[in-house]
Amino acid sequence: MAKPALSMKPTGWFQVAWSAEIETGQIHRMKYFGHDLVAWRGEDGAVTVMNAYCEHLGAHLGFGGRVEGDRIICPFHGWEWNQQGRNVCIPYQDRPNRGRRIPTFPAVERNESVYIWHDLEGRAPYFDMPDIFDAYDDGRSSADYYLAYPEGILHHERLELHPQYVMENGVDYAHFKFVHRAAHVPEFTRQEFDGPVAYADFEMLFGGTKESTVLTPNGAMVGGVQAINVGIGVGFAKFWGPDNMRTIVTVTPVDDETADIRSTVWLDRLPGDTSAHQPASLERRMRMANNQYLADLNIWRHQRYTDPPALATAEGKGFSAIRRWAMQFYPLGEPGSASMPELQTAGTDAGPEVPENEAVRSSAALD
Repeated sequence: MAKPALSMKPTGWFQVAWSAEIETGQIHRMKYFGHDLVAWRGEDGAVTVMNAYCEHLGAHLGFGGRVEGDRIICPFHGWEWNQQGRNVCIPYQDRPNRGRRIPTFPAVERNESVYIWHDLEGRAPYFDMPDIFDAYDDGRSSADYYLAYPEGILHHERLELHPQYVMENGVDYAHFKFVHRAAHVPEFTRQEFDGPVAYADFEMLFGGTKESTVLTPNGAMVGGVQAINVGIGVGFAKFWGPDNMRTIVTVTPVDDETADIRSTVWLDRLPGDTSAHQPASLERRMRMANNQYLADLNIWRHQRYTDPPALATAEGKGFSAIRRWAMQFYPLGEPGSASMPELQTAGTDAGPEVPENEAVRSSAALD
């Protein structure tokens, strides 16, 4: 794949695992943002994500290393490192090496997943990673849904795609008809920005014609999607109407050319069912949900970032605003951080302009 037109080192929260993949006392190997990493869970339950190599002589902690209490121990010479990456014991010396530290990432667990904060400039997190069940003001909580792991997860590794492809899906109302076989192009009802978070809502008709809008048990039903982008690495979606599931799609760069993409789906509980995991009767429903994601993935994995894109007039405002908003996540000097060229449309009308002060709040205002 040609080098992406956008930096593969954006700032923000990025998923690196599902929580269940990192058991207490175990070491989980992975590679993200060009670094070999390990994640491990201490006896206190906290997850640590750090560089994979011991600062002593460079042994990989994920091959033969072990976890004891709140420390990870190197397999080569037994040096012990704590959850902050500091050396706390050299077994053949009476004091540790206080001058060396293994680089660690800020890490949080939300919604059965592990996220790390990545920032090329080394800044601490300047926005929180929210909970998908707190992000929507509808009175529902995680107790109203089955656990997502392991029935509701998909993981595709090292694909040639960029996080922004998925993020821009949040304003692409027209694709529902052609990718997801919706009967009609949905109505784009909301686009708002609050610093590092972007909101987009769609309304559509399920199970009927445009004229058949009477809501009956067997007739058409109005429903929709409420999308929330948390930076450019995490996309929430709440579905309402005939289905009330919630989903998270995340894209995490592995290196300068590839990324991992994950999908997590929570199905709402059947009345009276208190089981932690979904029953077998919902397997078809989960398969249908996954098929919608896979249909998008088939586009994203073969997509090329077009800048400027040729947009229909009605698309101009949404794409212009979200691309301006996204610029805040690319460090200065990295592709994507410079001023965006004027967006082009398919016709001669450039469409409505979006004032920059309404479309984006700069990252400087968030520090």
